[in-house]
Amino acid sequence: MNEIIRADNISQYNAFRGLETMHPLVSVFDLSKLKPIQNTRIHFGFYSVYLKDSVCGDLKYGCNYYDYQEGTLVFIGPGQVVGINIDPASYNPKGWGLLFHPDLIKGTSLGRNIREYTFFSYEMNEALHISERERQIIIDCFKKIEYEVSQPVDKHSKKLIANNIELLLNYCLRFYDRQFITRSEVNKSVLAKFENLLYDYFQSDLPHTEGLPTVKYFADKLHLSPNYFGDLIKKETGKSAQEHVQMKLIDIAKERIFDTSKTISEIAYELGFRHPQHFSRMFKNETGRTPVEYRSMN
Repeated sequence: MNEIIRADNISQYNAFRGLETMHPLVSVFDLSKLKPIQNTRIHFGFYSVYLKDSVCGDLKYGCNYYDYQEGTLVFIGPGQVVGINIDPASYNPKGWGLLFHPDLIKGTSLGRNIREYTFFSYEMNEALHISERERQIIIDCFKKIEYEVSQPVDKHSKKLIANNIELLLNYCLRFYDRQFITRSEVNKSVLAKFENLLYDYFQSDLPHTEGLPTVKYFADKLHLSPNYFGDLIKKETGKSAQEHVQMKLIDIAKERIFDTSKTISEIAYELGFRHPQHFSRMFKNETGRTPVEYRSMN
């Protein structure tokens, strides 16, 4: 699977998969009409949404496979490279696909809010699993978009297509919220591992060698994409992953400030700050007092 096929626009993808191009910036199609391909990687230059209703091969992002079985939705953002593995003997695709180019949504409500749909950056084991009722809602959205794409282009076309795509994505946001709830026990395990990783990081030499920990560092350790990890932590606790890192950092700083054998600058360097004044500023923002004031008070 070394070859990478570039699909920078909708027409290129449609030609590659044997689809007719009805609109240069958006395409809605039945997965059963896709021309089968084997062991190929595709570089996407647009947004893609796939609803899978049967076993028809695996999607691979990076080194990992999507959690992509029957009754799931997968989202691919511009710039991602996705591998496709298909077993010809079992190839029988069913479902829907939606492609839309970033140019379609410029100047629209969807264009302004597209960053809210963080699931376009999710990776392995992070597909959206939907119930039969949810599936019908999603299919209705696909059909509305398909209807608008099939109409002659007029001054209302762009707005109506973009609005219907936005409706689809908003339902997906709702269903992901439900999925975070129904997988709460698994999420609590992730949260516990995150807390342990945070503690271990500050007890090691990593702050000195690597600096302050990033959300990506912990997401990688937990084999999750940064966006999925951040959304999971936010749903479980009401606080962002970055806020958790800062809270743990301040808690540890409070303990170390009591050690008067070390200067505030030494403590700042131990915690991963390259510049002590940045540590003092963050500490005051979180506690209302500078490290020196906090030490003298206690």
